[in-house]
Amino acid sequence: MKESFISLLDQTGLSLSEQQIQQLLDYVALLDKWNQAYNLTSVRDPEEMLTKHILDSLVVSSHLNPGHYIDVGTGPGLPGVPLAIARPDCQFVLLDSLGKRIRFLKQVKHQLKLENIEPVQSRVEQYSPDVTLQGVLSRAFASLSDMVNWCAHLIKPGQEFLALKGVASQEEIDQLPDIVEMKEIIPLDVPGLNAERHLIKITKRG
Repeated sequence: MKESFISLLDQTGLSLSEQQIQQLLDYVALLDKWNQAYNLTSVRDPEEMLTKHILDSLVVSSHLNPGHYIDVGTGPGLPGVPLAIARPDCQFVLLDSLGKRIRFLKQVKHQLKLENIEPVQSRVEQYSPDVTLQGVLSRAFASLSDMVNWCAHLIKPGQEFLALKGVASQEEIDQLPDIVEMKEIIPLDVPGLNAERHLIKITKRG
């Protein structure tokens, strides 16, 4: 599994250390183990997890600036955990309302010795960050307008919403509220994944 993962990683152009690669593999092993009891993801095969979860998250790492981010509706830690491993210069609040997911993420933090993640159990509307956030990340969390409306209080004007999406739906973009402006749609290439992927960047207006 490690060899096939490294060969897929090479296609992304990402440069990760041996330790980072091992942490990602250990994370998948934990996800696979906990998934049997906690049902954290519908993807059951660890090899599939590497493509559909890990690489799918890592391909946005070059689009982050150093600083603090929040991953809303993180589920089992996606994209936050892979990004935290790849980007030790960034800090990630991993927000989810389900206790079993947060228990899993606390175990991940402990076992992988990840100092740059903070698992938090809360509904997004009730959460108030205690640091200035660079941006709000989400992967398969909600429609763009819901993401903006639910999360607008988390960031200051000029900062970004970063939505990881499959198809970049023009209908969703057209429904964005006036408090934001569309900044950029970036096509993403996920090695081994035969599906469309996009990073949609939206800026909060002043």
